[in-house]
Amino acid sequence: MISTSEFKKGLKIVYKGEPYEILEFQHVKMQQRAPIVRTKIKNLKTGRVLEENFPAGEKFEKPELEEKQMQYLYSEGNNYVFMDMESFEQISIPKERIGDVVYYIKEEMIVNVIYYKGQPLVIEPPMFVELRVVETEPAFKGDTASGGTKPAKLETGLTIKVPFHIQVGDLLKIDTRTAEYIEKVKE
Repeated sequence: MISTSEFKKGLKIVYKGEPYEILEFQHVKMQQRAPIVRTKIKNLKTGRVLEENFPAGEKFEKPELEEKQMQYLYSEGNNYVFMDMESFEQISIPKERIGDVVYYIKEEMIVNVIYYKGQPLVIEPPMFVELRVVETEPAFKGDTASGGTKPAKLETGLTIKVPFHIQVGDLLKIDTRTAEYIEKVKE
């Protein structure tokens, strides 16, 4: 059992029979009332985000989640096909269940797929991925002095802000948690 005092960002709990992930939480002490914990939680099955208040000290079950390493093989229509690295079994997951993770995965990439009661719920890409720039404005001499940024479209369709010196064809290291440019990868 998990108490509200153990809440942290990313913790997974069972609430109303469904698996949820804690996105945000705040312990609130109100005058002459019992303390509460304000939370923003995301349903791992539906992706719906709820804001809930729980009494301090309330306990929750920990969901029985199974994590499998899988290789992303290819997309087929609106589905993405993954292969279990141990059993070589292939599964097809609809794009809407994957969400924004589609912007961070490339063919043959290894990802973690989290299962709940035999159903794939969440795809977790590596913390950092390397993606190639396919479209960006050209740099002009003198642009770098201001230290500004420009938009760049990557090979997966993701658009991020990058420094002016980045050009089409450059390989970039991207943080998948924040969708931010980290560095240009030396090839």
